[in-house]
Amino acid sequence: MSRVDIAHTDAPRNEELVPSRYALKVGDIDVLMISDGVLPISPVTLATNAATADLSAWLSDMFLSPEVLDWPLNVAVVRSGGRTVLVDSGLGTEFPGFPRAGQLALRLDAAGIDPASVTDVVLTHLHMDHIGGLLVDGLRGRLRPDLRVHLASAEAEFWAAPDFSRTAMPAPVPSVLRTTASRFLEVYRGQLRPFETEYEVAPGVRICRTGGHTPGHSIVRLESGGDRLTFAGDAVFQCGFDNPEWHNGFDHDPEESARVRIRLLKELAASGEQLVATHLSFPSVCHVAVAGNAFRFVPAVWDH
Repeated sequence: MSRVDIAHTDAPRNEELVPSRYALKVGDIDVLMISDGVLPISPVTLATNAATADLSAWLSDMFLSPEVLDWPLNVAVVRSGGRTVLVDSGLGTEFPGFPRAGQLALRLDAAGIDPASVTDVVLTHLHMDHIGGLLVDGLRGRLRPDLRVHLASAEAEFWAAPDFSRTAMPAPVPSVLRTTASRFLEVYRGQLRPFETEYEVAPGVRICRTGGHTPGHSIVRLESGGDRLTFAGDAVFQCGFDNPEWHNGFDHDPEESARVRIRLLKELAASGEQLVATHLSFPSVCHVAVAGNAFRFVPAVWDH
């Protein structure tokens, strides 16, 4: 095999060999998916109630490592009706053990998005890999003072005294989650806009509470001109299509999480709308199909 030299000395510094952003349209709504990077995670965390042989077989079928997985982190920027909405914010840079994540600030700049143009932030929940980016000094200081941060009331209430009794996380994680969420709520308290069940953030952009993964976990639903797309947050993981009943170690209510996932995947399969999610392979844009008693991930063809 011959070697192809793809380096160009006159290329812009922020040019990336592997794209970290992907643009699509939902009717009149502009959506930009941005990769915040990847986290290393133990495969067991994906399926705490699965038999070891079943998980091993699934990993083998998917050509995934049985030792450590790269867990994608996806963020979205949505523009509608004169508002610019950031959906989640990735991990941030306060966690030196995860050097391949926390890229949001750099990648907003690479995409030409001024943080001061963001009018609203929607948070699916308050786990550190969804809120950490907003705590980065280089990003936080560039946000507008009238920024509105939307999250479910139940989520803010839960993190006042979080219960980890039904999770299966590595030992250091709960304390870090608790500390990060507490700091976030302290920093952004004056900008929080809690909602109960659902709220329209911008024309055709609704945040809807599902619960399950956390008590206030929410999804974002976009609809315009007959097109629809759902940002599912942590309601759907990669193994959740083939094995929707598997529990994730970060689920605070594993049984309810499975019910939420199955209900959502059935709905998306019936409607034919597009799905994106935080921890599906970037850019994560896909459709859902029914496959017997489970589901099938159908990746969308990239629109160049």
